[in-house]
Amino acid sequence: MQNELKQKIGELESRGIFLGGPKKKFVAAGRAQLEILLSHGLVPQDRVLDVGCGALRGGWWLIHFLRPERYFGIEPNKEMLQAGIDVMLGPELLAEKKPQFSNNDNFDFSIFRQVFDFVLARSVWTHASIPQIQTMLKFFARCSHRNSAFLTSIVELKRPNVAEYSGADWVGRSHRSVTAGLVHYRFSTIENLCKSEGLVLERLTESYDQLWLKISHAS
Repeated sequence: MQNELKQKIGELESRGIFLGGPKKKFVAAGRAQLEILLSHGLVPQDRVLDVGCGALRGGWWLIHFLRPERYFGIEPNKEMLQAGIDVMLGPELLAEKKPQFSNNDNFDFSIFRQVFDFVLARSVWTHASIPQIQTMLKFFARCSHRNSAFLTSIVELKRPNVAEYSGADWVGRSHRSVTAGLVHYRFSTIENLCKSEGLVLERLTESYDQLWLKISHAS
């Protein structure tokens, strides 16, 4: 498996595809996305929406684990996603597992017409604006059931005298930009956004300098 993934990473690099982070963390960071979902009860028949799925760093693991037609990915960067489909999946796995993808850049979860058991957004809110986060929360509330979970991550802002990002646009690499960048938010800010949608926020673990968060429906 390690050799297979190393080969795939090399092919992505040869195409000039952004790996979503440091090359040396590609495998571990992808596997960690499956592991955190498993720790919160993921089973093969669950429907998972992977927001910002990129070149399928985490999608490769999830698609192998899940039953056919259970993985859904949103990635606005068409070139990056297509490279992931071609290189990480290939025609056989694609035909077997039948994942579905969307290039929409307005975080519209409803485009798949599904109710999701899990929504995953690893290293998405580290670039997203508050209005974009609000949109994702609204769609999660609409496209989930009472036992669904939304697992996401932030770079937590802990210094009291530093302002949070207040712009309306995405910051960092995207389908429109090759410039790197990060945004920082306080836990309390995200918690208040969740409360406004009738959702509950839970602090999980820190991994690769990001804080994992779990969002669920209020009981």
